[in-house]
Amino acid sequence: MRIAVGGIHTECSTYSPVLMAVEDFRVLRDADLLGAEYFNFLDANGIEHVPLLHARAVPGGPVSRAAYEAFKAEFLERLKAALPLDGLYLAMHGAINVEGMDDAEGDWISAARTVVGPDCPIAASYDLHGNLSQRIIDQLDIFAAYRTAPHIDVRETMVRAWSMLVETLRTGNRPGVAWAKVPLLLPGECTSTEDEPAKSIYLGLPPFDAQPGILDANLMIGYVWADEPRATACAVVTGTDRQAALQAAEVIAQQYWNARENFGFGPVTGPLEEMLDIAASAETSPVILADSADNPTGGGVGDRADVLRALIARDWQGALLAGITDRPAVEACFAAGEGATLALRIGGSLDPASVSAEVSAKVLRLDDSGAAADRQAVVGVGGVTIVLAARRRPYHNIEDFRRLGLDPTAMRLLVVKSGYLSPELAPIANPNLMALTDGVVNQDIAHLASHRRARPVFPFDRDFDYAPAATLSARWRE
Repeated sequence: MRIAVGGIHTECSTYSPVLMAVEDFRVLRDADLLGAEYFNFLDANGIEHVPLLHARAVPGGPVSRAAYEAFKAEFLERLKAALPLDGLYLAMHGAINVEGMDDAEGDWISAARTVVGPDCPIAASYDLHGNLSQRIIDQLDIFAAYRTAPHIDVRETMVRAWSMLVETLRTGNRPGVAWAKVPLLLPGECTSTEDEPAKSIYLGLPPFDAQPGILDANLMIGYVWADEPRATACAVVTGTDRQAALQAAEVIAQQYWNARENFGFGPVTGPLEEMLDIAASAETSPVILADSADNPTGGGVGDRADVLRALIARDWQGALLAGITDRPAVEACFAAGEGATLALRIGGSLDPASVSAEVSAKVLRLDDSGAAADRQAVVGVGGVTIVLAARRRPYHNIEDFRRLGLDPTAMRLLVVKSGYLSPELAPIANPNLMALTDGVVNQDIAHLASHRRARPVFPFDRDFDYAPAATLSARWRE
């Protein structure tokens, strides 16, 4: 039996003016796809896996139409060449926004369905911060989403989706998908599964899987920084019993709705100056401060220097800021060389609205992996050490620092562009603070521009009633 594998994976803030291009994506094809650690679980007796194309990018602004169409065309060309197929597995995210297009995943998956035909089962794995639509649901037979945020079950989720597909092919028992929309949009920083009430809701999902007729139960938080009609939370259930799946979806949806007023930030959170006051008085270290509104893993631009300016104004000693995306500044550092002191404008290189800082900086370290777009520079400005990156990227793993000769545990204050901290940084935070900063993924959700969302939706609207009404995919209604 032959299963084709591919997909496209990123999330896009519609509030960002910085379009993503082809070069922003890591693209896997052919043997590179099957050999990647991300996909090396694809191994089952009697199954031939056919690699197509998988494109993945650090979250950001909308994807340019040209980039999306190029990826889609190549994916479909490879899919057509792979026919006949017994199954298709798509590793998706769910929150792509493409310029001039609503519901890019719906477009992608519908195009794939047209190629493989009605008899080929399609399975998809999603990030729980994805947005779904009836168009997407109608094309799928199998759906599974992450159950943790921070995401520590990515591989497990992919295995769940793929395993259900393999079992479908082996038994001939075709499952289906039911879903229930929830008019509720909250940021990931308020819905971490490490904090209540999300923790209990998500721990309650696996028991649904054990119920007769249910294969996989999911709650999608959705992606709040996409001002588009499909942006919504929802419950999604894969099953073999229609009535059981519908009922489970409605129970999960109602649980989430009932908890809507109880969600809040996990770490100590507040305006930047208040968080810096707390950090200044802390007797423990490292204090880790999250610059939440410029978080590249949430769709932030990553080029704002608000926190840097605040640290300089306080003459802060012993801070590490990782990092700020600024390719011109990185190139200037490389031209000057290690040990040089130069005038730099840091920040605002991508988004004209981003705050920048004019500084005199000493080049402490240069990192060149061979590609100009991947260069990094470490500079010192007074008592603040700053990591500059030529390409938009997070600094969420300890190895990100080690590569640059930096030890985050030795710092009095570590500033990262993040929301909730990554699984590697959270354990060393002493304490963990989150600043409500400015940017294209800011936490002032109720006041985000909302021109195209389906309304009413909490917290943009509060005075309305809701009762879940689950529906089946079109394929399961047939």
